Amino acid sequence: MSKEGRVKVRLLFVDEGSYHHEEVELPAEALDGYSRLIDCVREDEAVQKRVYVDVARLCSAWVVEE
Repeated sequence: MSKEGRVKVRLLFVDEGSYHHEEVELPAEALDGYSRLIDCVREDEAVQKRVYVDVARLCSAWVVEE
């Protein structure tokens, strides 16, 4: 977790058999209400306001350790 209360998260997308990932920073407090990180990315309004995520192609999300 960074000093500003953000967490670096890697998102893995799949599109017709091709995989690619993106790293984003999300507010740490947004993750607290979810037992699964991928649910937070898909459903949390604070996250959706910060980044656009193609949820149809999102297949995994995990916290990147610094």
